[in-house]
Amino acid sequence: MTTNPANEFTAELISARYDVIRQRISDAGGDPDLVTVLAVTKRHPSAAVIAAVNSGLIDVGENYAQELVAKAAEVVGTIGDHESTVAPRWHFIGGLQRNKVKQMAGTVHTWQSVDRIELVRSIASRDPGGRVFIQVNTGDEEGKSGCALDDVDELVETGRELGLDVAGLMTIGPTDSTIDPRPGFSLVRELADRLGLAERSMGMSADLDKAIAEGSTMVRVGTDLFGARPS
Repeated sequence: MTTNPANEFTAELISARYDVIRQRISDAGGDPDLVTVLAVTKRHPSAAVIAAVNSGLIDVGENYAQELVAKAAEVVGTIGDHESTVAPRWHFIGGLQRNKVKQMAGTVHTWQSVDRIELVRSIASRDPGGRVFIQVNTGDEEGKSGCALDDVDELVETGRELGLDVAGLMTIGPTDSTIDPRPGFSLVRELADRLGLAERSMGMSADLDKAIAEGSTMVRVGTDLFGARPS
């Protein structure tokens, strides 16, 4: 896929690509009406966000605090010839720094990359009752975000004690494409079930089929909706 100029992000284009993703979900054994497709607009212009929302993709994910806040401000109302009819629900999915929580509080609908106690406490302080997913590093890969499997219970319990809406778990498949991601996805599903968490944010453009087969309720899709990211 090639990068789209801003004026090529239309609801018709994104809707057609969304239909393909829904079919992939169905083919993998999931229900397209029950699995949330999170539209990841990292590095794409605000026109991509508006096209996504107007094609029915209400949940939008961003990796960087500054980019999320800027786009959230830009998509209020009208951008050029594109009008946003429904406000997006912003999900923060990137590496989260505690000093960025205040900047995004009040804008973020779901904090998906919560992987340590200090973030739980910071969100509870800045965004009381905020909706969070605990990010799990199932393979203990160095340099990769996410808490260890042994730390999940403590993070979930602390979040609940502090009044947060701990809604689910999130994981990223192995960075090595030769490693089967399914065992990790299965572990996260089992953890979520044991902890009474309804949401499992697992799978991206390349591996969403395997994630759905292992019980994902939310897939994070960027490239297959919007094309390659601008450098």
